[in-house]
Amino acid sequence: MSSGQEVMSGEHGGPVTLVTGGASGIGAATVRRLVAAGHRVAVTGRDQGRLDRFAAELGAGEAVLPVAADTTDFAAVQGAVDATVKTFGRLDHVVANAGFSTHDNLVDGDPEEWREMLLVNVLGPALLVKAALPELTANGGRIILVGSTAGIKNTPGNMYSVSKTALTSLAENTRVLVTGAGVGVTLIAPGRVDTPFWSSHPQRAAPTGPVMTAENVADAITWALGQPAGVDVNTVVVRPIGQIH
Repeated sequence: MSSGQEVMSGEHGGPVTLVTGGASGIGAATVRRLVAAGHRVAVTGRDQGRLDRFAAELGAGEAVLPVAADTTDFAAVQGAVDATVKTFGRLDHVVANAGFSTHDNLVDGDPEEWREMLLVNVLGPALLVKAALPELTANGGRIILVGSTAGIKNTPGNMYSVSKTALTSLAENTRVLVTGAGVGVTLIAPGRVDTPFWSSHPQRAAPTGPVMTAENVADAITWALGQPAGVDVNTVVVRPIGQIH
């Protein structure tokens, strides 16, 4: 997918986009694509040192702002939004990418780990929307929520699937709320992707079968952000050819 037409251009540079969980996997690939497309990008994560190293590797200078923020803490999320606006003068788009899986089910899973996963995967994106909405409304921006095919096609007893189903609902709930204000909302629901997401899996690797790269998903995100003003792409499901569910 091509990046398409840029939706917004700031007075002193390209569009400004905030990406959560942006230092690895799909998030990092998305930041690279956006920087290449002329965006100025704020990148969040919990480890400031890791974010700083990633920003240095990009070599994009002042076009990238690394901001440590816990996506489940509203004050921290609001602080990241405020830092973005202070640094770049505006905020046009947000990409709620941070998330993880406990890779278990209702029979053998740890309820405390489920709690953290639900907070990161569902509450975190909701907090980002709340914090960013005034700026996005002012600028006619876009919200990207990174879901999963697990939120489209349930996996038996899997709480990750539950969390991504909730995120799928959040995307439509948010769209209905903000579309009258000129804000676009897109759910990007990828299938299996070969990223560090699988490092916590018992097999320490993606299941056998077809997989995509993080760059494949980043292309979809960049394409959605690049739609012409007035066009709202709501749901993009991206699977590797050969993945059944």
